[in-house]
Amino acid sequence: MAVQEAGSISWRHQRSQTIRTQGGISMKKIFVLDTNVLLHDPNAIFAFEENDVIIPAVVLEEIDSKKRNADEIGRNARGVSRSLDALREIGHLHDGVQLENGGTLRVELNHRSFAKVHEMFGEITNDNRILAVALNYDLEEREKAEPRQVILVSKDVLVRVKADVLGLLTEDYLSDRAAEPNEIYTGYTTLQVHPATIDDFYNNRYLSVNALNLNYTLYPNEFVILKDEMGSGKSALLKVSHDGSKLEPLFLSNEPIWGIAARNAQQRMALELLLNDDIPLVTITGKAGTGKTLLALAASLSKVEDEQKYKKLLIARPVVPMGKDIGYLPGEKDEKLRPWMQPIYDNLEFLFDTKKAGDIDKILMGLGSIQVEALTYIRGRSIPGQFIIIDEAQNLSRHEVKTIVSRVGEGSKIVLVGDPDQIDHPYLDSISNGLTHVVEHFKQEGISGHITLEKGERSKLAQLAADLL
Repeated sequence: MAVQEAGSISWRHQRSQTIRTQGGISMKKIFVLDTNVLLHDPNAIFAFEENDVIIPAVVLEEIDSKKRNADEIGRNARGVSRSLDALREIGHLHDGVQLENGGTLRVELNHRSFAKVHEMFGEITNDNRILAVALNYDLEEREKAEPRQVILVSKDVLVRVKADVLGLLTEDYLSDRAAEPNEIYTGYTTLQVHPATIDDFYNNRYLSVNALNLNYTLYPNEFVILKDEMGSGKSALLKVSHDGSKLEPLFLSNEPIWGIAARNAQQRMALELLLNDDIPLVTITGKAGTGKTLLALAASLSKVEDEQKYKKLLIARPVVPMGKDIGYLPGEKDEKLRPWMQPIYDNLEFLFDTKKAGDIDKILMGLGSIQVEALTYIRGRSIPGQFIIIDEAQNLSRHEVKTIVSRVGEGSKIVLVGDPDQIDHPYLDSISNGLTHVVEHFKQEGISGHITLEKGERSKLAQLAADLL
């Protein structure tokens, strides 16, 4: 596997390459795993194909300290424990056991010497002990006639920096990348076409996808902006049909929904998806101030209160604070939740045009069909016939988003909203979070639709802050 300049490898897109000796014999690599890799992905043990995987003993100690946690990290720690226990049935882990992918797994017991690392980093921390394991393996390999590469895999940037200081090869673990950063699906594309093509669409009210002669695929429910390649200003806004065979006009006019009208093309696309009952899964991403949550709430109120298409509106968001969680706040459950749910209430106050503090609580209590909840409390439920909005979905892991979407019952619609560039979760980033995974894995499905909002509409200041800061 080629080492990238940025110090990271996408295991999903690249196959491990082996080192070739002068005799033409391929040699396996040695990957030493940091604790955070296994706590991020409990299946990481099996992600390195035919190479050797080393788990330092201190990693087992750190995993053991996390296994009683009730959160995602605790679940992953228990998953690692179960995998190791199953492998233990094959043989002694300290001697190494064969994996089905052709590689081997070994729990390190004999490379603990801290002497070499102590010269650079004097304190005996768990991170430095893991570095010592990788360094000792590397020094041992260098003494051999045909040395193998030793690579430390860690999601901790500072551990990778320390490894560089020690002369070790190091990589980020990126097997869960949904796509490369510049390849993330946006939900729409702009095409420069001959003006006759635009005329054909307006005359026939549809266009065949094949007529565009594209060298790439248009996905179901993807939006297409046609522009005149001659520069006349003639244009058209279309949407790919559910089966992906043709381009159709938008079924909505640009009329306000609960007092909210689309201010740009992407917002109109978002409302098109939100108000279409044939698309039960909608994902909306965008920077702060682009109107993601407000559009979703306006559409949901229209469907629940006006059309009564759904029995209830359920609005939830993950509680991923920058400090302590809600258990450290005083009061009953609703009082604890209020600070984390306040952005939702702010949007509802705007939509209901409330004038006084507390008015929105009276309105919600009177309606009875709108429920604002922390995501923690909807796990395990089956949710039929409801319009569900999951705000700040970028802070969900792959497992969490699977758990939530798989709970959606018959006749329900779920909308995932978030900004992948604003992650509060310690082990997630803009590529590996659950929201991005849903976007990428459902883009080929006719029951889902996605749009990325790009233009801020909150204020000029908010847009500048999102762009510059």
